Amino acid sequence: MILESLVIVGFALLLDFLVGDPKTKYHPTAWMGKLIASLVPFTKSNSAKRELIGGIFLVSITVITICAVLAVLDIGINLLTIDIVTLIISIAIGSILLKTTIAIRGMQKHALAVVDAVEEGDLDSARNHLSMIVKRDTKNLDKNHILSGVLESVSENTVDGVTGPLFYYAIFGLPGAFVYRAINTIDSMVGYKTSLFKNVGWFGAKCDTVLNYAPSRLTGLVMILSALVLGYNWKESLYIMRRDSRKLESPNAGFPMAALAGALGARLEKMDYYTIGNGSVEFTKSHVVSAITLMKVSSILFCGIITVPIIVTLSFLGWWIHA
Repeated sequence: MILESLVIVGFALLLDFLVGDPKTKYHPTAWMGKLIASLVPFTKSNSAKRELIGGIFLVSITVITICAVLAVLDIGINLLTIDIVTLIISIAIGSILLKTTIAIRGMQKHALAVVDAVEEGDLDSARNHLSMIVKRDTKNLDKNHILSGVLESVSENTVDGVTGPLFYYAIFGLPGAFVYRAINTIDSMVGYKTSLFKNVGWFGAKCDTVLNYAPSRLTGLVMILSALVLGYNWKESLYIMRRDSRKLESPNAGFPMAALAGALGARLEKMDYYTIGNGSVEFTKSHVVSAITLMKVSSILFCGIITVPIIVTLSFLGWWIHA
C-alpha cells in the first residue's frame, strides 16, 4: 500500500510540527522504557558472560514484544470488513504511532528551555535542562559549553529522533521505526560505557551503532543540502563533515554534528574529548535557533529525497511496505 505509507509519513511529520509529543505517561517510548527497566534486573549477574547473554536477552525480548503488539494491532484493524474504514483507521493509527517515534518539536522544546535559562543567567537551571538531553556530566559547564552541548544534541537528535525512524519505516514499516527507537532507548538507558551496565549494555550499543550507520551518514549529506537551501555555509559544512566526522569515539554521531558545526560556522567542544569545526566557541540563542531550523529543514528534505524514494522503489520491486 504505497499511497497509504506515503500519507502516513506526511501526516506523522505534520503532527509532530503542529502538536508535538503527548504526555510522557501516554508515550510509547515511555512504555518501552518501563519494559526495558523491568527486564534489566533479570540480566544482572556476577558473571560477565551471563550479563553479556542477558544483554542479548534484553534486546531480543524488547524487539519481539514490540513486533508482537504491532502485529496484533494490525490484525485487529484488518478484521474490519469495510475497506474504506479500514484504510482510514490504518492511516490514522499509523500516523499517530509513527509520529511518536519522531521528536522534532520535543527537541526544540528542550533546546530552547536551556537557552532561556542561559539568557536569564540561571546556569544551574540551564545545566539541569541540558542533562535531560545529553549523557555527559553538566555540573561544571560554562555558558558556551552548555550551548555547545545543545547544538550537539540537536544534531544527534536529527538522526535518533527523526531520520533514523523515517529510514527504517521506509524499509520495514512501523515495526522498523519502533525497533529502531527501542534499540536507541536501550542504548540510552543501559549504555555499556557505564561500569554498572558495561556488559549488559554492550549488545544494545552495538545494535544501535549498526542501525545508525546509514542514517547518520545520509543525514549529514542532507544537512549540507539543507544548509544550501537556508543560505548557511554549505561548503564549510561539507568540508568539516569530511574532516571532523570521525573525531568522536562514536563511528556515527560525528557526521550530523560536523555538518551542523560547519553550516553554522561554530566550533563544538566536549572538554577533554573532541573539538569539531573551525568557528567560534562563543554562542548565542541565534545559533540554537539556526540549528533547530536546520534540523526541521533536514527532516523535510530527508523525507522527500530518502524516505519517499525508498518506499516507492521497494514497492515497485515487490517489497511489501506495511504501514
